[in-house]
Amino acid sequence: MAQPRLADFFSFLGLPRKLRIDMADLEQRYRALSRQFHPDYFYNAPPAERRVALEKSSYLNDAYRTLKNPIARVEYLLKLEGVAAVGATPTQEREGISRATPPQSLLEEVFALNEELDEVREQKASGAPADAWRTRLDRARQPIEAKRAAHESQLQELSERWDAVADVGGANGDRRRVLEALRDRILERNYINNLLAGIEKEMV
Repeated sequence: MAQPRLADFFSFLGLPRKLRIDMADLEQRYRALSRQFHPDYFYNAPPAERRVALEKSSYLNDAYRTLKNPIARVEYLLKLEGVAAVGATPTQEREGISRATPPQSLLEEVFALNEELDEVREQKASGAPADAWRTRLDRARQPIEAKRAAHESQLQELSERWDAVADVGGANGDRRRVLEALRDRILERNYINNLLAGIEKEMV
């Protein structure tokens, strides 16, 4: 007989489906449920009951790990709401930033960085001093870092907008607009991180 489906992470921890979470409250809820599902309480229980407790304990750990991380929390919310972010595949990420299709808003930065990285590789191949090409990489990193900081701020603002819409039970159109904006920022954020990883790779 199939086990009943567990609630989503928010509901499982008794939380509303919102993005601003009191970390102390989350920790308290996690610890209380951890005690409730602890194997010691099910030592003499029937095997089926022990399996359910183990499943819930594992699910609780996944829920806690996801919801305590702000970015994982946003990604999970998007998945729940059917607006999951889909970025570069693992293969594309391994093969480098030029292989994955960048978001439209980052095209300028991607082209400029790829040109800079090509020139740095030529410098390295020609035996140029490390200080010379590392200085170029540091300079190339600065606008990307600034872009990442701006995205962190935008994600915070959008998270607050989502919570406001959730508080008042906003119309589906309002919810969708905020979710799509969150999805776009997450995709861009992931790509920005790939750009920075590309710079770090050339630093060695």
